[in-house]
Formats: sequence, C-alpha cells, structure tokens
Amino acid sequence: MRHPSSRLFFALLLTLSLTSLSACSLLPSVSNPASATPVSAKTLLETPSSWNGKPLVYPQGTAKVTALEIVVAPGAETGWHQHPVPSLAYMLEGELEVALRDGTRKRIRAGEAVAEVVDTDHNGRNPGSTPARLVVFYVGTAEKALTVPSHDHK
Repeated sequence: MRHPSSRLFFALLLTLSLTSLSACSLLPSVSNPASATPVSAKTLLETPSSWNGKPLVYPQGTAKVTALEIVVAPGAETGWHQHPVPSLAYMLEGELEVALRDGTRKRIRAGEAVAEVVDTDHNGRNPGSTPARLVVFYVGTAEKALTVPSHDHK
C-alpha cells in the first residue's frame, strides 16, 4: 500500500485538527463555568538562562526528557550535587532554599518555576515545617545522567 503524499497527509491532519477543535468548543467549561474560554494557558517560566544567570545550552546526543516528582521532608537537604543537563523546576507545595558554593541562595516557593543551575554545585534545603514538593523536568540525553553528586562541601 502506498503512503499518501505529504501534501494530502498534512491536509487530512489539518482537517482532523480543526474538526477536533470545533468539537471541543462545543463542550462546556468544567473548570470555570462562568469563563468564556474553556482552556487557558499561563506562562510559568520563559528564560534563556538558569537562575544564576548562566546561558542554557542543550546537550548533544540522543534526546531524552525526564519528569520527576521530588519531595524533600521538613529540615532535610538534597546534598551537594549538580545537573549536567538543563532542568526546570515547579514548586507544587512548600518551599526550598537552594545554595551555591559561593554562598548565593535562592528561595523557591509554591507556585514558582525556576530554571535550575547546570554544571554548578548546589544544595537544596527545606526550611519549612511541611514537605517541599516539586516537579522537575530534565532536557537531557540518553548518554548523560540527570544528577551527579558533588565533592564534599568544605
């Protein structure tokens, strides 16, 4: 069986997409019945650099994206580590204080997003009395680890 030409394939895909969108617009909004728009989008983070100002660079290799939910107990620390690939974190609950070796600190609270530091030693600590819960999205490669432990902090 022959594959359809790319022009015909994309025309069909566009038709199906528009049909799906039209059908979705007929559905009532369940999240906010008073809202005229049933779907909304809010930019949580858009940046070319990590929170310490260093530019983000995509690694070379076979692409692999990973999403992790991380929970840090009250008073607990992540231990000194670094990420060889870019990552984005979104705090779901609680707060986390991240320290760099040079003494720079950043506090991340629930509802905030941040581009994590890359190839930079850092330690996360939960200063609160409730668990800190975050989702971290790593933009890495199959060839690289997401996190590597650092040498002891002195």
